Amino acid sequence: MSRIIVLMLMMSTLALASSTEHASTDIVQRTVNFLLFAGLIWYLVAEPAKNYFASRSQEIEDEMQKIQDKLKETIALKKDAQAKITDAEKFAEDLLVSSKKENKILNDNIMSQCDVDLDLLGKQQVNLMDFEQRKMVRSVVEVTLDEVLTQASDSFDKEAMANVILKKVA
Repeated sequence: MSRIIVLMLMMSTLALASSTEHASTDIVQRTVNFLLFAGLIWYLVAEPAKNYFASRSQEIEDEMQKIQDKLKETIALKKDAQAKITDAEKFAEDLLVSSKKENKILNDNIMSQCDVDLDLLGKQQVNLMDFEQRKMVRSVVEVTLDEVLTQASDSFDKEAMANVILKKVA
């Protein structure tokens, strides 16, 4: 329908475009020619321009939607990361508490084992000192008996024996 109107307007342009020199009718013809030209341009350019701007608007809308989707995805990833950070902090606190408990238990075990070892070492030292003391007494008694037995039996009296024992003890 619009093509028929455009065709009629083009025909009327030829009809109205006369070569008379009247100043009053010249402006009307020029106005009609301009309107016909503008209509023709509108007819030829309007649909492609509308399509271009519609497709451009759709492209912009699609890009905006992609950006919104990426933003939502980023927000979701951020929430996941925050949740993981919170879980990691809780795990670290739990690990710290349990390691302190284990440290105390191990420390107590080591201290009790050290106390047992110290008691055992003390008892071993006392036993060793008793053994060394008995060994020393035996060696003194043996030396004393050897001296006494080597001396002449005629001078073996109580006084001589006491002197030998006193010499060795001193």
